[in-house]
Formats: sequence, C-alpha cells, structure tokens
Amino acid sequence: MEARTGDFEGAQRLDLERAIAHIVDWLRSYAVGAGVKGFVVGVSGGIDSAVTSSLCAMTGLETHVVDMPIHQEATQASRSAGHIEDLRERFPETVRPHFVNLTGVFDAFAAAMPTELSDESGGLALANSRARLRMATLYAIGQKAGVLVAGTGNKVEDFGVGFYTKYGDGGVDLSPIADLMKTEVFALGQALGVRADILNAAPTDGLWGDDRTDEDQLGASYPELEWAMRIREERPEGAPANASSRERDVLAIYDRFHRANRHKMMPIPVCKLPESLRS
Repeated sequence: MEARTGDFEGAQRLDLERAIAHIVDWLRSYAVGAGVKGFVVGVSGGIDSAVTSSLCAMTGLETHVVDMPIHQEATQASRSAGHIEDLRERFPETVRPHFVNLTGVFDAFAAAMPTELSDESGGLALANSRARLRMATLYAIGQKAGVLVAGTGNKVEDFGVGFYTKYGDGGVDLSPIADLMKTEVFALGQALGVRADILNAAPTDGLWGDDRTDEDQLGASYPELEWAMRIREERPEGAPANASSRERDVLAIYDRFHRANRHKMMPIPVCKLPESLRS
C-alpha cells in the first residue's frame, strides 16, 4: 500500500477526458435548470478548489472565485492568487475574481467568544468557525450575483472520514467532485493543467494559519484512506487476513473518523410527533 500523498495510483481506471466533460455538462445543466447565472467557489490554493473552480469555469457560465484569507500561511495565499490569475487568463469573459480578507472579522469574532474557548477544544471550534465565516461569505456573494455555491469536497473526505466542517465547507448548493477520490482529483487537476505548485503541495484544510497538513491531522495519507474506504465497502468490519500492521492501523484510523463524523453524512434528525398528539 503506497503511503505518499499525491500518488495517482487508483485513479488510472478513470477516463479523465470523459470525466471532465461529464462534470462540466452536469454543472451547466444543473445551473440552467435552476435558472442561475453560474457558480461561486472558494479558492484556497489546494487541489480540490482548483479543480472545482476550473470545471465551473469550463461551463462558459459566470464563475466567481473567492480568496478568503484568515491568518493564511504564505504559500497557501500565493498558490491561491496564482490559480485565480491562471483562470482569469484562460476565461477572461466569465471568471470574476474576489478577494475578501476575513482576518479582521475572525479576530473580532474570536475576541467576542467566551473565554473558556481558549483551551484546546476551543481552538478546534474557532478553526471550524473560519470555515463557517467563509461559507457565509460565499452565500452572500452567491445571492448577490445570482449564482450557486459549488462545493469542493471529494469522496473520501465527504463520505469516508468526514474531514470537513459542518455548515462550513460542507454548506454548499451542489458538489461536482464528491464522487471522486482525492487521488482522482489530483489526476483531474493534472489533466486540466492546474499549476504545478498546487499539484505538488501537500493537502491541507487551511484552518490553522500554519503549515500542518491533512495527513498530520488524520494520521494517514489519502491513498491509505482510500484503500481503507474500499475495504470497508467490501467488508464492514475487521481487516483482511493478510493485512499488514500499517494497514490495520489505517483501518482503525478510518473507522474512528468515520464513526465520529457520521453525523455530518446523515440527514438532520427530525423529531416526529405521534398522531395522538394532534386532535
């Protein structure tokens, strides 16, 4: 089992050219059917947002790309700015760039919160609040422009380990790449001509203002987690008889995150009243 992030193994069976055409057609048809002008995408300097914004722009519809730094690490900001410029050059008639610096907004929000949020759990709560401030920004721009918020989540994040913020980057109108594994997203990015610094960057959620990666937080690489997701689709419990020690560790990591974040993947529970309570 290969552990390197960015390895395209596992995406080789995907017909990249046809997959790109299919997603672009799906996006265009959905937008036309919804009666909107196009899309808005939050751009972070990562592969998921780069691929999503590229696919949206390829529809020929209005595509708003929004950079929303909050104490952003310098290389992330540089990659984001470079990608936006690439899209502007390729699609000058339809790409609408926006830069919304949310650092001051976040600082004011954090300062207004109860002091008990200064401990470790509060740090995670405030990190997730960054994603929720960005979601609110995207919807404000989307409503003003008459466009839909396009999500940037991939399959292993959205449906495997739940590695996203509920009502943050999980708050979207449609999800064009949520049926693609992370390695497939990298492969699509390569086929789409996404800039090399994004293709070569270690994936990160960008919620901490430092250079920690997704693998640092999850304890496993995306190729490893994709392997675990496939194993769990075949067998809900246990490990294959020939599984190595590392593979068993990865399955345990996957199971722990899937179990803890399953609430994100389920519909909101509704308390149904019995008919006997209504006259």
